Amino acid sequence: MLRRLLLSTRYIVLLPIFGTFMAAVGLMVYEAIALTLTLIDIVHGGTVSPKDVKTLAVGVIEAVDIFLIGIAIYMISIGLFTLFVDDTLAMPRWLVVQDFEDVKANLVSVVIAVLAVLFLREAVAWNGERDILGFGSALALVIAALSLYLGLKKGQKA
Repeated sequence: MLRRLLLSTRYIVLLPIFGTFMAAVGLMVYEAIALTLTLIDIVHGGTVSPKDVKTLAVGVIEAVDIFLIGIAIYMISIGLFTLFVDDTLAMPRWLVVQDFEDVKANLVSVVIAVLAVLFLREAVAWNGERDILGFGSALALVIAALSLYLGLKKGQKA
């Protein structure tokens, strides 16, 4: 009886699976709507200046950032579902999750991409007033540490 009870408690993970899935969908839909409205505003504006193009470029980079975060949350949802509910779910090779370390590795990979996009956004919006070198250096250190973590984890699995 205790065994059956413990086995059935794995379905409690449906709460974070559903929550992360809804958060991912919400983020992606919201950002798609916001990006569409921004593009409509630009088209209705009639004129396009270099400042408008730079503003649009920063907006698109920010949208990519939000989409990446939504994708990361979606990957976590799918990974948890695969681990706890149904491991027969057909997945692309890059999304196959065999253990919780794979879920963390997927998250860390997307965090690296989000940090790179964050720097790109700052570089495009840079007006020469802020210290972009210090910001970029700090991000580079974090990205290097996360990359080292991924490399060490990959080496342990091999």
